[in-house]
Amino acid sequence: MNKDLVAIFEYMEREKGVSRDVVVSAIETAILSAARKSASEDANIAVSIHPKTGDIEISCEKEIVEKVSNSTREISLKAAQELDPDCEIGQYLDVPVPPEKFGRIAAQTAKQIISQKLRGAERDVIYEEYRHRVGNIVSGVVKRFARGANLIVDLGKVEALLPARHYPKIEKYQIGNKIYALLLEVQDLENGGAEVILSRNHPDFALKLFMQEVPELEEGTIEVVKIAREGGYRTKLAVRSTDSRVDPVGACVGMRGNRVKNVIRELSGEKIDIFPWNDDPVELLQNVLSPIEIRKIAVNEEEKTIAIVVEDDDYAIVIGKRGQNARLTGEILGYELEVTRMSEYNKALELQRLQIAESDDPSLDEPLVIKNINKLIIENLIHAGFDTQRKVLQARIDEIASVPGISIDMAYQIQDEVSKQRG
Repeated sequence: MNKDLVAIFEYMEREKGVSRDVVVSAIETAILSAARKSASEDANIAVSIHPKTGDIEISCEKEIVEKVSNSTREISLKAAQELDPDCEIGQYLDVPVPPEKFGRIAAQTAKQIISQKLRGAERDVIYEEYRHRVGNIVSGVVKRFARGANLIVDLGKVEALLPARHYPKIEKYQIGNKIYALLLEVQDLENGGAEVILSRNHPDFALKLFMQEVPELEEGTIEVVKIAREGGYRTKLAVRSTDSRVDPVGACVGMRGNRVKNVIRELSGEKIDIFPWNDDPVELLQNVLSPIEIRKIAVNEEEKTIAIVVEDDDYAIVIGKRGQNARLTGEILGYELEVTRMSEYNKALELQRLQIAESDDPSLDEPLVIKNINKLIIENLIHAGFDTQRKVLQARIDEIASVPGISIDMAYQIQDEVSKQRG
């Protein structure tokens, strides 16, 4: 019994899921190739391996002749009768070939081909086992580290790769840790094998976690219309319901927040924002930023940008760490988001107003008229001495706001309207 071969058969079946017949066929092909290289090209060689014992039988078919002229394909009657006493001239005989006759080069060739064939067989098993699971969550155990912080994860039948770029930097692992990840893809390798690639950073990983926690998502009652994610930092989900009786945000959050808490726990404390979807980008943006108030907004459809102005205290929240929150919001909207502080916006407007006020346009000194402003407010302005557009533009905001019936916000609006009329 060839114990080494039997051990290979059992290992490939048990650990790699490759059937014994496939392994036997691969090794037979490899040995046959090596035997042909060590013999003449016209030799008719056959190789057979017993799947249970691992015994290797190699033979070369030769014609029985009276006088041998081609030793590769012929055998003398005398030599043939030593193998089969009843044989006759003209018959063909399978002559056993000792494996050692292959030579060192032939044996090395066999090893290479065996390795190649087994990789191909293992690749086929990987594709058959895992190709239909792409996009789903799988579990495994961290087996070792490879090339720095890349993780090799044991999934049972195969080892998968979780590249460092596919899991958050805040997550630290040790050998033996159990891990859940998205089966991202099965890719071919240069050596003929295949590799399973995992990800914990992909947006679909967060989405699949929610689908495990929220039955309404699986049923189709609730739909995640858009998802944007930066692994380890924040995930944003825009959801809607196909049933008016079901609150999509509430369903995803769960009773006392249990559903979203389970997802946050698996994502190592990652922040998660859930809000209702709206087809109108302005309405959707307000949903995303709620309860933050957007003071000014301008949409440029041609350049696919949305510019907003928010209070100074809200600016850092809207932008987020290294601009991550604004980028994720832009992904949800499908527009590039430009955010400005209210103080900066007012300074820019003030500069613009002063430039207008310094112009030589004589109409600026005509009696005050402001569109879209209540007549009583205009009368109060005139009574307070702001009886021309030039005087309104040159005044400080607090001076205008000191006029009875005019607030700070109204003062800004008054100057804005005058500026628009002159623009």
